[in-house]
Amino acid sequence: MKPGKPAETQTATLAEIAREAGVSAPTVSKVLNGRADVAPTTRTRVEELLRAYGYRRRRAEASRSPLIDLVFHELESAWAMEVIRGVENVARDAGLSVVLSESAGRLTPGRTWADQVAARRPYGVVLVLSGLDESQRALLTSRSIPFVVMDPAGDPGADVPSIGATNWQGGLAATRHLVELGHTRIGAISGPSRMMCSRARVDGYRAALETAGVPVDPSLIVTGDFHHEAGYRLGLELLRRPDRPTAVFAGNDLQALGLYEAARELGLRIPEDLSVVGFDDLPVARWVGPPLTTVRQPLTEMAEAAARLVLDLGREEEPPVATRVELATTLIPRTSTAPPPAA
Repeated sequence: MKPGKPAETQTATLAEIAREAGVSAPTVSKVLNGRADVAPTTRTRVEELLRAYGYRRRRAEASRSPLIDLVFHELESAWAMEVIRGVENVARDAGLSVVLSESAGRLTPGRTWADQVAARRPYGVVLVLSGLDESQRALLTSRSIPFVVMDPAGDPGADVPSIGATNWQGGLAATRHLVELGHTRIGAISGPSRMMCSRARVDGYRAALETAGVPVDPSLIVTGDFHHEAGYRLGLELLRRPDRPTAVFAGNDLQALGLYEAARELGLRIPEDLSVVGFDDLPVARWVGPPLTTVRQPLTEMAEAAARLVLDLGREEEPPVATRVELATTLIPRTSTAPPPAA
């Protein structure tokens, strides 16, 4: 028996795996179904053989729970609520429920999570700013549980379905807006450098400055974490400089709100003394004072697209044509931006 060589039938493959593992076919079935009553060493041996043989359970044979698993890198803030709303919209129309989990800041969920998903046998999994390692992908694939990554933190791989947004274009539009208003000293508070969306937004910021012939000052680019506190702390750092920027691209709306607080503390008025642009267009962006100019990332639509894609992947028909999709971002001008103050 050679791993990787497909057997004639799925049943034969299951029997062969049981024979090679030295266990019964019902034990292999328990592993496939995520049952807890299997010794850890036996489970590991069976999982390794399932991966080696590329075993994939036929969807028709895999009873599924009426669930979509929604996994967050961090489950907090209004940003997450927009994503939950989108997945809920699709799940509700399909007669499904949503199970929420969080990977506690890790970009890959723990092994325990993968075992729990295998036991639940949901219709599919949507991962937000997260990913799966090779063993987790193999585990879900062997159970015919489709998965989609929304707003991937890194390159998910050519064979991993994903839904994203035009982050580079959004960073370009935000910075170009400030340049067109007459700003030349424009700061940037990025998100974590390990996240692809953060890097893309800063790359768009750089491209807008370079295209306009404005020198890029690396000291005006600081790295945050997409939270309010980082916007406040790094905002103070930028605004206390003797040559402070007259405008800041805050990288996301939460950091922009922290920057608002820093500006107030230093007695700076927005937009008279400082222009601010965010990213996301969370509902709060319209209600802060002054209303925040931001780049709209269609979070709810992205989440809906991810949920629809994971359901399409789980059907027996032909797979979807497009499994890597980017939705457009849009600049939303409000009153937090204006021409720079006179020298």
